[in-house]
Amino acid sequence: MCNLYSHTRNVEAMRKLFAPFDSAGVNMPPQPAIFPDYAAPILRNEEGGPKLAMTRWGMPSSKQAIYQAASKRADKLRAKGKEVDFNELLRIEPDGGTTNVRNTSSAHWKPWLCVANRCLVPFTSFSEFDHGSKHDIWFAFGKERPTAFFAGIWSAQWTGVRKIKTGVETIDLYAFLTTDPNAEVGAVHPKAMPVILTTPEECQAWLTAPWEQAKALQRPLPDGALQVVARGVMKDGEVGDMD
Repeated sequence: MCNLYSHTRNVEAMRKLFAPFDSAGVNMPPQPAIFPDYAAPILRNEEGGPKLAMTRWGMPSSKQAIYQAASKRADKLRAKGKEVDFNELLRIEPDGGTTNVRNTSSAHWKPWLCVANRCLVPFTSFSEFDHGSKHDIWFAFGKERPTAFFAGIWSAQWTGVRKIKTGVETIDLYAFLTTDPNAEVGAVHPKAMPVILTTPEECQAWLTAPWEQAKALQRPLPDGALQVVARGVMKDGEVGDMD
């Protein structure tokens, strides 16, 4: 599961891979570490075409997951002898969001797989945690870290609770797809890697093709396509770059 990535290049670097999008009014600072629930840039399909927008990372979790979390919270409160209004507890149960989407046949994800809800998520490197060394391992397309895109989905104006202290919010959300890992990512994280798009044709297909065609893009990169560019750092490019 990829829960940390970076994007440190500018809009023009993005246009080298996918040009036709509106970037008006968006301030896009370098982000050497993007964590879940951070706002980050995505190119999302809107009525007027692809548009750059800062959006929060983490799509809505399933109703079943929220129900189970609220049930556990209710059980703990009851064990302490407290009365529980379960409907109210369910209403305010925090949903930290789902960052990675793997099972695209799930009924939960199907409404967001249509063209209107697809997006491109720019990145320059991404991290997988190595449980053996207890280090973050950063992958990129070489030391120069050129821009590429994750294949993503987004949701407009979700209303719910992310954190109890902030209460109910109405926000735009995104996540990106994962698939089986290639050799270099699999050596660190054998379960999955992000779905990565590397050509203008792939980006265009993800944003515009019917799902029966677009789903073919949910596949790993060829072995050898990525390099390990940093180890043991929470922010890519600060320290720990590989020689």
